[in-house]
Amino acid sequence: MINLELPKKLRASANQAHQVAAQIFRPISRKYDLGEHEYPVELDTMAAMVDGLSDSGTQKISGASGGRSDDEAPSTDVLLNANGGNMSALLNALETSWGDVGLMLSIPYQGLGNAAIAAVATDEQLERFGKVWASMAITEPGFGSDSAAVTTTAVLDGDEWVLNGEKIFVTAGQRSTHIVVWASVDRSLGRAAIKSFVVPRDAPGLSVARLEHKLGIKASDTAVLLLQDCRIPKDNILGSPEVNVEKGFAGVMQTFDNTRPMVAAMAIGVTRAALEELRTILTDAGIEISYDTPPNNQHAAAAEFLRMEADYESAYLLALRAAWMADNKKPNSLEASMSKAKAGRTGTDVTLKSVELAGAVGYSQRLLLEKWGRDSKILDIFEGTQQIQQLIVARRVLGKTSAELK
Repeated sequence: MINLELPKKLRASANQAHQVAAQIFRPISRKYDLGEHEYPVELDTMAAMVDGLSDSGTQKISGASGGRSDDEAPSTDVLLNANGGNMSALLNALETSWGDVGLMLSIPYQGLGNAAIAAVATDEQLERFGKVWASMAITEPGFGSDSAAVTTTAVLDGDEWVLNGEKIFVTAGQRSTHIVVWASVDRSLGRAAIKSFVVPRDAPGLSVARLEHKLGIKASDTAVLLLQDCRIPKDNILGSPEVNVEKGFAGVMQTFDNTRPMVAAMAIGVTRAALEELRTILTDAGIEISYDTPPNNQHAAAAEFLRMEADYESAYLLALRAAWMADNKKPNSLEASMSKAKAGRTGTDVTLKSVELAGAVGYSQRLLLEKWGRDSKILDIFEGTQQIQQLIVARRVLGKTSAELK
């Protein structure tokens, strides 16, 4: 059974992440929002600190361990409770995103691809790729939310895989040291043949075509990558190279069970930042927010604040549940999608409503509210859109397959 009170070791780790957000991220947030594609040099020191904390086992931000390094061995006994890499990573992502989600996504060696490696890599691969900065390349020009529509190919040639294709919207695609690429080893076999490959930055045939200009998270680079006869070692395919038609591509999809709660945490962090700023603005304006008075008997702005705060709390608890289930080796595909859907929708709702309620000061660049409104939208889109998450939840709840419910 999940315990909603965070253990001492996680509270200490989350507090460290909050200090980073408050003292490093917030002061430079506007600078790198205006200086799009400029590398945040302040994060080099941050990278060294994170690396040291990861080595000591006291802190995880990306979830790169996937809980494998935890001493506890979770069992089916409901009396046992493990809070490992996923929960730690979720809380740290939440706190650092409270500071600046674009900078959080730019922390060296803490990419979304690291969580992907943790989800499907063998123990040997996890050891070999444990110190890389991995971004994740899934989306292509011909598809967005339908991850099964991958057209990038991987052909085995002796001791090397040869990859060909184009990937778009790759977060940290220019800065990362490695890219986790989704490709098909046999397109005639459909989605079952989709595998994930770890491609080093210096692999022959890999190039950055361009960087995207975006609405938000401008501190984070988003790249278009070209794979033209790109060669990587044979053992850089994550997990088993065998194509199991019965299993489909559940192996690579397991990646999302790790990363979707992480993205939910990012949205929750931005949501909390906006709520805290809005509370200050309303209080300074003489608007009292009461928890003892029914919302319909309060100022309209106070009633809206209470509604949004309730949504924030529910999103937070859903994300905690998804991460806790992952740490305790419980299937969490449904809960991961529920947390991502709720947090993404709540983030855009709360940040934009906060801009509205703050009036002219909320729309100006005097505060970070308008920036959070822009940043939050991507958190409802990447790692699976709002609509895709609702579709996944519906399939799980109704017991339908992807072919039966599209």
